Amino acid sequence: MNIEQARFNMIEQQIRPWDVLDAGVLELLGRVRREDFVPAAYRAMAFVDTEIPLAPAGKEGQAMLAPRLEARLLQEAHVQHHERVLEIGAGSGFMAALLAHRAQSVISLEKDAALADKATANLRHAGVLNASVRQGDGTKGLAEEGPFDVIMLSGSVAEVPQALLDQLKVGGRLIAVVGGDPVMRAMRYTRLSATSIKTESLFDTTAPRLAGFGEPSQFAF
Repeated sequence: MNIEQARFNMIEQQIRPWDVLDAGVLELLGRVRREDFVPAAYRAMAFVDTEIPLAPAGKEGQAMLAPRLEARLLQEAHVQHHERVLEIGAGSGFMAALLAHRAQSVISLEKDAALADKATANLRHAGVLNASVRQGDGTKGLAEEGPFDVIMLSGSVAEVPQALLDQLKVGGRLIAVVGGDPVMRAMRYTRLSATSIKTESLFDTTAPRLAGFGEPSQFAF
């Protein structure tokens, strides 16, 4: 497989047509090596328009989001270089790597200890120094280190916990895929003041359920 051609095709045939037009996001997707974050058994699928299992073959578990969804969520977060980001659901570490290239720092919470270790190793291998992965309960966030400019939920939730919304700075944004199969929507929550949050419905989509956030989506491979 011609890796660079496959990467180019992913961007031009999957991501750009899905209204991902931010030049910085597109450039980043061409630079960060997604294949290095994909489990070895599925590496040939690194640029395919599908979710990729993170558990060993034959076992149910979490999954990397499809490339176009990763890109669209990143675009909708509008991350700036001076901002601090909290990610919920590190998975393979790929979204944390993307966020880290646009933010001042990233903390990623991952409930599964084995995945947290793997994501940490992947980020080190990729030379990403301003992102760290911690094993923990994402439903509670990380109040002791907040508030945050951006909170990214890298998977779907039945609803966004108030505890996470409470950890947004004024002007901060939380991005999440909310709902249940077959109807989910990407949402952006922006804190306008200490007592006011603006809620925006961005687009319809689906995503695997984050561990600990309600009934899991069915994911089989």
